[in-house]
Amino acid sequence: MSNSEKIYGMLGLSSETRKYPIGGFLFGLMFPIIAWTVDFVSRDLDFTLSGIWEMHTGNPLQFVIDMAPFILGGVAYLLARKIQKDNDKLALIISDRDIYVEDISRFSRKIGKGNYDTQIGEKYANDYLARSLAKMRDNLKGNIKKEEKQNWIITGKDKISGTLRNYPDISELAYNVLIDIIDYTNAIQGSFYIYNEEKQKLINYASYAYDRRKYINQEFAIGQGLIGQAGYEMSTIYRKEIPENYVTISSGILGEKKPGSILIVPLISDEKLRGVIELATIENEFSALTIEFIEDLSDIIGQTIFNLLINTKTKNLLEESQQMTEELQENEEELRQNAEEMRSTQEELEKTNDDLGVKIQEVEDAQKRMYALLENASEVISIYDEKGIVLYESPSIKTILGYDPKDLIGKRGFKRISGEENKLEQLFNQLLTEPENSKTIEFEYTKADGKTTWLETKGQNLIKNPAIGGIIFNTRDITIRKIAEEAQRRTGQMQSLSENSPDLIIRVSLDNKIYYTNPIFEKYTGINIKEVQNKSIHELEINPTLSEFITETVSSTKKSGKKQELEVVFETPFGERIMKINSIPELDDNKAIESVLLVAHDITIQKQIENKIKETSKKIKESINYAERIQTSILPDTNYIHQYLPKSFIFYRPRDVVSGDFPWFFKRDDFIYIAAVDCTGHGVPGALLSFVGYFLLNNVVDHSTEKSASKILDEFHHNVRRTLRQEEDGAKARDGMDIAFCKINTKTNVLEYSGAHRPLYLLRDGELQEFKGDRKAIGGIPHKKKLEKDFTNHSFEIKESDKIFFFSDGLPDQINEQMKKYKASRIRDNITNNQKASMKDFESLFEKDFEEWKNGAQQVDDVLLIGIEF
Repeated sequence: MSNSEKIYGMLGLSSETRKYPIGGFLFGLMFPIIAWTVDFVSRDLDFTLSGIWEMHTGNPLQFVIDMAPFILGGVAYLLARKIQKDNDKLALIISDRDIYVEDISRFSRKIGKGNYDTQIGEKYANDYLARSLAKMRDNLKGNIKKEEKQNWIITGKDKISGTLRNYPDISELAYNVLIDIIDYTNAIQGSFYIYNEEKQKLINYASYAYDRRKYINQEFAIGQGLIGQAGYEMSTIYRKEIPENYVTISSGILGEKKPGSILIVPLISDEKLRGVIELATIENEFSALTIEFIEDLSDIIGQTIFNLLINTKTKNLLEESQQMTEELQENEEELRQNAEEMRSTQEELEKTNDDLGVKIQEVEDAQKRMYALLENASEVISIYDEKGIVLYESPSIKTILGYDPKDLIGKRGFKRISGEENKLEQLFNQLLTEPENSKTIEFEYTKADGKTTWLETKGQNLIKNPAIGGIIFNTRDITIRKIAEEAQRRTGQMQSLSENSPDLIIRVSLDNKIYYTNPIFEKYTGINIKEVQNKSIHELEINPTLSEFITETVSSTKKSGKKQELEVVFETPFGERIMKINSIPELDDNKAIESVLLVAHDITIQKQIENKIKETSKKIKESINYAERIQTSILPDTNYIHQYLPKSFIFYRPRDVVSGDFPWFFKRDDFIYIAAVDCTGHGVPGALLSFVGYFLLNNVVDHSTEKSASKILDEFHHNVRRTLRQEEDGAKARDGMDIAFCKINTKTNVLEYSGAHRPLYLLRDGELQEFKGDRKAIGGIPHKKKLEKDFTNHSFEIKESDKIFFFSDGLPDQINEQMKKYKASRIRDNITNNQKASMKDFESLFEKDFEEWKNGAQQVDDVLLIGIEF
């Protein structure tokens, strides 16, 4: 290196920038040269030191001009230093970028070669590309582990399925399946129980421990011990903390050393218990994958056990059937021999029967003649013994009362008597005590067709008569006579009722002549009833409206031949009255209309009340409609929601005009808040509570974006209680709300969910996940002796094409004509069976399915369902 280069290096200049100060100095040197030349020429001075001094003293500006090379050289030097620093900085940036690209490339190559444990380094922790590659590495690692787990489960299922196919005997199957499961899951010991439906117990069919078979006879009732508990609940039991007395009390697990962990899985098929598998380890714990594997196997094993039990039962029935067939074949020969003996005996009997036939025919002819006489008699003849048992009933009872004599003989004869006092039984007892007298009574009797009839019977005690040997009753039907007597009695009562009735009663002939009217006629017309008898309506000086109405009503009743119900308004001496009139056609013996009975009831006050009710109802309806407009105005507009969530829908069906359910939406900064809220009740009470919920929830969210979804619900919960004064002593307002609440961070694509009694469904990659809400409501009177837990916060990163659904209880609780509920399972089925559907298609699907499910049934609650696709 030359001396000049060392000097420039010391000055901080490179070969590229050192030309700037040299050029500046040379350029500045031009100014003194030109100035000197001009002064020397113009003043004719000698170019000597004295001439130079004279020039400077004569023109002091020359001293300044002489400094120009140094000034311009210095400025150029400063400019060169700045350019040099910028170049050095740029070179450093390029060097760092090269290192960054090399590190990222090396990290990517390692991932591509399957090294998923490689790290990028802390210095790239905030780099977007590095974080994306790290996330891709984690996803690949997770997918490979998931695939390994699935392959492990599938391999195990194939192995166990092969064992299930190879053993038709249930004991051998239980033992070999148990061995395979213990071997595959690295368990130490296990037992296989099969449920016996007759005994209602779980019976040990196989036990295996420490590489050898154990013979243990154990039975557990449903609910007894952990084995019975798993069978009762039909759900898996996994324990890592085992009680000291577990082996002797509740487990079939062998050995005297207490297990470190146990897994008890019920075997279920067609929603029925088929058995239980129990596994245990001494030191290791069962992994979640092992538990999932055993639970997946439980359905296959349960169905196989069911099939084997059915096959075994069928085989036993087949063997019993074959045995019975053999026994029948043996009995058939014996029967054939007996038949031969019976045939010879029959021939002898036939000869004897021929001789008896003639005599029997004579007796039968006599009986037929007697039977015909008794059957067509107008009376029923009955004979009772001393205990009231029927000894005989004449055939005429079939025609008169509808009973078959065979159904009555041998039974007590007092059961079908109507009324509190059994008159026939009283007569029977009198005849026993007074045998010399005959007595006659009337009583009601229930016929075979269920109708009641009036009978008259004459009783006589002929117990001592050897031909009769009992108490005889001669009974006849007097119903027609009773009806005639009753009609006569009622006619008198009807006349009395009509005379004292507050209703106006008029009997009019077909030519409008008044046959009868009750005294109230004078009150409404001012005419004495004696002046209207047998006079035409048109001859009377009554209100023309009433006269015309009676004429038209008689005419229309004559044409229709049916009862009519009409209303008429006319003036009376005490003002305008509204009358409700029943027009009743009266028939003669030939069923022809001979007159019309008009019964008029004053309904003026009733109409006034109805009008007042209508007016009140109108005002209430107007108030409700105004409340609807208010509620509609605060509900989020669908178009506004679509600005931020374009792929979304809201299926909203209030049960009444106003609703207790309402959708809620709020947007602030990078956060979107959306919820489905279900207030206690529906209609006006629910709507009032919805206003409270709407404004309180707005207030909570508007104050801060830092709170999680669960913290928002906690604060909302306490604010509702405070607003409704539910925390005060003696509070009675138990009203509250259920809610499904979502907070969406549009910047990080993270969704937080928290719920009160309401779930959220996430449809992702063909699988439906459920995030359950907490089992408590928003608001309500607090339980003073029970510590209340905070709401749970669920969080997950949103992926493209994710779909979420949340709803109030109105949809799953809707019943159809068969009183069956819609249920949440139907909502899940609609989602999973239509995974490719858009949100618009889902909205149409749920609307149609809801209407088809109701099928005319009344809507039981407000309905709200919200769906969003990302």
